[in-house]
Amino acid sequence: MNPLKKLAGETIIYGIPTIVARFLNWLLVPLYTSIFEPEVYGIVVTLLAYNAIFMPLLTYGMETGYFRFASKEKNTPVFSTIISSLIATSALFLGLIFVFIDDIYVFLDLNIKREYIVFLAITIVIDAICSIPFAKLRLQSKAKKFALVKSINIGSNIFFNIIFLILFPYLERTFSIKIPFYDLSYGIGYIFVAFLLSSILTLILMLPEFISEKYRFSKEFYIRVIKYSLPILVVGIAGMININLDKILLPKLLNSEEASALTGIYGANIKLAVIITLFVQAFKFAFEPFFFSIHKGEDSKQIYIGVLNLFTAFGLFIFLAIMFYIDKLIFFIDPAYHSGVIILPWVLMANLFNGIYYSLSLWYKLSDKTRYGAYMAILGSIITIILNIVLIPRIGYMGSAYALFSCFFVMTVTSYLLGQKYFKINYNLKRIGLYFTSALSIFFISKLIVNDNIWFQMILKTPLLLIFIMIVMYKEKLLMFKKV
Repeated sequence: MNPLKKLAGETIIYGIPTIVARFLNWLLVPLYTSIFEPEVYGIVVTLLAYNAIFMPLLTYGMETGYFRFASKEKNTPVFSTIISSLIATSALFLGLIFVFIDDIYVFLDLNIKREYIVFLAITIVIDAICSIPFAKLRLQSKAKKFALVKSINIGSNIFFNIIFLILFPYLERTFSIKIPFYDLSYGIGYIFVAFLLSSILTLILMLPEFISEKYRFSKEFYIRVIKYSLPILVVGIAGMININLDKILLPKLLNSEEASALTGIYGANIKLAVIITLFVQAFKFAFEPFFFSIHKGEDSKQIYIGVLNLFTAFGLFIFLAIMFYIDKLIFFIDPAYHSGVIILPWVLMANLFNGIYYSLSLWYKLSDKTRYGAYMAILGSIITIILNIVLIPRIGYMGSAYALFSCFFVMTVTSYLLGQKYFKINYNLKRIGLYFTSALSIFFISKLIVNDNIWFQMILKTPLLLIFIMIVMYKEKLLMFKKV
């Protein structure tokens, strides 16, 4: 099979169920914004940002380490050694949370209950432990099972949110039915309860992947995988800092009573970029095991070139589609949050460059130079921290959007330059440049189309989107239909 078609097929298998499920999950944002005021939803945004940063800390690069060694070492207890390590460190993490819960509560300085912290900590631990069985499914190309379990996880989260935030309050307020163990005033706490319950369900569904393994711990292998994976830990933590630090700094750097509300507005509008975020995520799920599996082939570098061309083109298509039809998409969130839509072009482009950076990053993973991944991630974090600290007090959440874009743009350029030195691939920069030039030109032309009728305005913009599609199809037709 054409490798590009195989990658595209697996990306679709990973992507479609995940996108559908995540879209349903995304519909929780209108629910949250309709129930909670921006300052209350801002607390949720901030806590989930901490959650995202701690996740790579607890997996410390072991997913990539699993791909690297499980794909080439058949007689080494890769799975059992790595999962034993994750369970031990996760137990230590939970212990520290319980010991220092009061200090953590004071540091967060949020109007929350202490158990929210505990719920999130247990959720992170479960998700970290399940990351290796999920990696196992990806390496074995069991994309359907992977997508099914992920979809159940998201679907159950939606279900529990509906139960706790809509059904139970409706029964109590309308029919005065008292639900046992339910407290109407618990509010956003049930968001974290829903996350925890869906993670527990996921763990139960993944138990067969744990049970099917013969457990043996190899100290010699553990030392090797730790040396390989620890730089990936830095990459993971720095990557989550780059994506989520803005939501933590916003309420701390905005010296006003509206700080939490502005954080909520920023977080809600970032969710409007969900389509490109899911596209990048689905691509990542499929691409890492893919490039490890074909890297010894004679045509592997040519395939990597084709992958980057198509990824960039499709990502720009999503950018244009969202921006052309944003006047309707924005009504998915409450009008109190609409002022934040100005961040969207920058957030969309930041996500696209995040995906391009990921595609380029194969060079340091294949050449075992993972320390360079750490260096680039740290560079991105420095940019993120400095720009957020400098810009947030001056221009608010718009500064965070600029910082997010600048971070991933610089990391992408840096990765390309280093990759040309250590693992040279002659990417087609001319074609990629054509796609960016075409997409941005079309975007700015579309800004000139203004009509009081939103539907008519979107209809007028649609031919511009078709022009971009035709440009891509013309340039990629040989790549799409010819065996590489």
